Amino acid sequence: MTAVRKLSVACLSLVFGILPLQAQDRDAAPLPLNELRTFTEVLERIRTSYVEPVDDATLLENAIRGMLEGLDPHSAYLEPEAFQGLQDTTTGQFGGLGLEVGQEDGFIKVISPIDDTPASRAGIEPGDLIVKIDDHPVKGMSLMDAVERMRGPAGSKITLTLVRGTGRPFDVELERAVIKVRSVRTETLEPGYAYLRITQFQNNTGDEVRRSLKSLSEKGEVKGLVMDLRNNPGGVLQSAVEVADAFLSDGLIVYTKGRLANSELRFNATAANPGKDIPLVVLINGGSASASEIVAGALQDRGRAVIMGTDSFGKGSVQTVLPLNNDRALKLTTALYYTPSGRSIQAQGIVPDIHVERAQLTRSAEEASYREADLLGHLNNINGEERPTLRKPTTGEAAEREADYQLNQALNLLKGLNITRAR
Repeated sequence: MTAVRKLSVACLSLVFGILPLQAQDRDAAPLPLNELRTFTEVLERIRTSYVEPVDDATLLENAIRGMLEGLDPHSAYLEPEAFQGLQDTTTGQFGGLGLEVGQEDGFIKVISPIDDTPASRAGIEPGDLIVKIDDHPVKGMSLMDAVERMRGPAGSKITLTLVRGTGRPFDVELERAVIKVRSVRTETLEPGYAYLRITQFQNNTGDEVRRSLKSLSEKGEVKGLVMDLRNNPGGVLQSAVEVADAFLSDGLIVYTKGRLANSELRFNATAANPGKDIPLVVLINGGSASASEIVAGALQDRGRAVIMGTDSFGKGSVQTVLPLNNDRALKLTTALYYTPSGRSIQAQGIVPDIHVERAQLTRSAEEASYREADLLGHLNNINGEERPTLRKPTTGEAAEREADYQLNQALNLLKGLNITRAR
């Protein structure tokens, strides 16, 4: 047997996990023998002719990595560091910049910056293309390699070259940090109206949302709630189900379908819904992906919330992490998820009920003008009320919230719903 034929037998068993012919299922599809011969021939040519020696283990790992990267942007071969990084992300603490990224046309595309991280503070936006990492072009670089380059010790510096829209490339220097993601945050917008921000769906997000809703109810009547899923890149599927369940008392939330029997799952709401009948507006945008879209799609289909903002990202696939030997893992797309009405939003996204573009509200300077109360000899108010004083300008976080046009529109809608219900 020649060296190439010996190598082909090894490749069949090591790379493709193929059993000897007599042990295979007779109903299985025939092996693509021509392609396998080409593969082994290419492997042997590299081993013998490449300018520098390359060991077989490296070649085989590259082949595995290439198989996964050729499937879709979300399937990947995870080496030990990447596998550990993925586990850290779902628990809410990891090192790096605070970016959720994907791949597009050979470049790395920002899906969403995570709140209160170096990336969000530097002004990086969803849709930005990363074209260089510390002067290393990313064209042709795998997604996992790019992620590994962006990770690093807290306090170390990194420069990203970005392209936004049709503009020219520009550099952003960032300092890496230990990313501690606060999954859920609540605050009061106005008396009776609350704001609930979910930055990412982690293992404990469902419990945090329930605790937050209970706390809000204990403080007094909640006339309306804005759930902010903008720039939320997703996360754990079960947490998305739990968040939607907090606002639904029964019925379907989401279901998945794939080729494997255990990939066909259905998730239904339970009777325990601390959100009860609180009027709800959900904010989404192009950075709302995956688990965020599951929540928005379920609440939209069930008529439980008004979805406001702009079209979501459109990631409607489910990835399963399959541990391998040597602390490695396979992140493989195994199913698509569907909203209660049977919609697949893969590459389509959730279309909001009310389309509101991102904008910034700015308060104009108070114009000099006369009012009745300024006229000499004016009649006083019969109720004895004084002229209302002008509101003092807000500062800090309150000012930022006030300038958020989409959030203000959501609050106005909630107020309008309450007026309508009261009549």
